[in-house]
Amino acid sequence: MSLGLIGKKLGMTQIYTERGELVPVTVIQAGPCTVVQAKTASSDGYAAVQLGFGEKKSQRATKAVRQHCVKAGKGVFQVLREFRLEGDATELALGGEVVVGSVFKAGDLVDVTGVSKGRGFAGVIKRHGFSGFPGSHGTHEYFRHGGAIGNRSFPGRVFKGKRMAGQLGNETVTIQNLEVIGVRPDENLLLVRGAVPGARGRLVLVHPAVKAVKHG
Repeated sequence: MSLGLIGKKLGMTQIYTERGELVPVTVIQAGPCTVVQAKTASSDGYAAVQLGFGEKKSQRATKAVRQHCVKAGKGVFQVLREFRLEGDATELALGGEVVVGSVFKAGDLVDVTGVSKGRGFAGVIKRHGFSGFPGSHGTHEYFRHGGAIGNRSFPGRVFKGKRMAGQLGNETVTIQNLEVIGVRPDENLLLVRGAVPGARGRLVLVHPAVKAVKHG
């Protein structure tokens, strides 16, 4: 993974491209992020950089977090995330800022990670797309059920991972290969084609695509 950014999902809109195409985009406040720690292969066994994003009252953080953030000299951060690097981060100084214009540009493909909206307890039709049972032909009070979940004496148990009713959403989701439509460095904004996980105002991680596939 290459250097990415921590951001906040602001919402969705639509804009016209230079070719006159109207595309839906998600607006992300990407950074600015502060370098809190730099790890090297010689000292830590791998190369990475830890970035901080957002402000947090110092009295609401533990002493360990406060002492860790004070090295950067920019106060206590609301979020700390680590990005693995292919080489040592020699150009990233402790306490330096990483801005969206130095990481991404229009046309790049990115992966966006966020926590999806929580939908509460859901049945198998809403959660897994089951078809349910016929509305007639003898079906009696068994329309939206999941059906059988196992056999008799063998295996004598329900297999792990069986698709059943349960919590829907509220899980970490990564959407891959989203195209960067525009970058607005003055406002720290990143415009990404399509939708990204989570509600407005939620935390997202944006990093270069690991399985980049150019769209035709």
